Amino acid sequence: MISAFIAREQLQRRASSLGFSLFGIARAQMAPGFDHLQEWLERGYAGEMSYIPKRRQAYRQPDSILEGCKSVVMLAMPYAANPRTQPRKTDAAKPARETGPPEPQAAGNIGSYASGQCDYHDLIRDRLNQLSQFLETMFPGERHRGVVDTAPLLERDFAQLAGLGWIGKNKLLLNRQAGSYFFLAALLTSVELAEDSPFEHDHCGSCTACLDACPTSAFEGPRVLNASRCISYLTIEYRGVISPDLSEQMGEWLFGCDVCQMVCPWNRKREADVPEELQPSHRIAKTSVEHWLSLDEPGFRKLYRKTPFWRTKLTGMQRNAMIVAANNHRFDLREQIASFASSNDEVLRATSQWSLAKLDREGGTQ
Repeated sequence: MISAFIAREQLQRRASSLGFSLFGIARAQMAPGFDHLQEWLERGYAGEMSYIPKRRQAYRQPDSILEGCKSVVMLAMPYAANPRTQPRKTDAAKPARETGPPEPQAAGNIGSYASGQCDYHDLIRDRLNQLSQFLETMFPGERHRGVVDTAPLLERDFAQLAGLGWIGKNKLLLNRQAGSYFFLAALLTSVELAEDSPFEHDHCGSCTACLDACPTSAFEGPRVLNASRCISYLTIEYRGVISPDLSEQMGEWLFGCDVCQMVCPWNRKREADVPEELQPSHRIAKTSVEHWLSLDEPGFRKLYRKTPFWRTKLTGMQRNAMIVAANNHRFDLREQIASFASSNDEVLRATSQWSLAKLDREGGTQ
């Protein structure tokens, strides 16, 4: 019978060939951050992500996902970093202009992970299935399950237990060579594999760049994120009318936000071999406010059915686009924004009214 150590070596080699740049194995156990999750939920920091509290007990340990789970193989796959080295300042941080309206900015911005050619879930699930089949050839009859951020697993906890890195002050997993621009995935198995040592050091030190740079002050403290104020949550998960104060602070972000990654020192010299499928594709269109405001449902289905944007739906993207247009002083788009003022959708109607009022206040009426 193949030994646990040889199995680990062969599995790591196979994972690397499938595009996973980081690899580690943790023992299946109670998640170290489970109690923190309970406190986080009690404080209301999950916003309207009701699927988290509904499954709160399932996050306790991997056995809730795969009965009899003994090992958690943690993996990371890199994606391309945001091409902007620094985030733009929001209006609130800019000095007031003495005369004339502000100059318009050309485009919005999107979270780096959405720049690729496909939905990363589909890509990584396929690779996990291949890795699972490889493990099956070594241990016939055992049970395995691959997951990528849809199952109730505290991935970052187990990634740290598997030695992949540490959880930074921005709540992202950080690796000294890879930074934080990568997806985490896990292969749960009933096989007892040779474990890695946990990563026990915190290399954030006294740095608070991520906390200080957050446009909406979403961090209540180091490693405490109030998701209801996070731009990624607002632009992707939240379905309602975004409050005026948070809309102002969203700045240029159409979908997601990379600010806490863009300012992180560990991302300055990251080493990554990004798979072709995750290389940026059609980024100009994806960051274009005009594109989103002019898109119809058939066009949205054709272009974005198998991409991360599908989760937000066209109405969500149009809501976000109107906010970014107003924040970027796109007076040239006033007519397009006004066309949503009579929409049957309450969110689009309210957002149109807010955006028009903002443009009017800042000198956009002609």
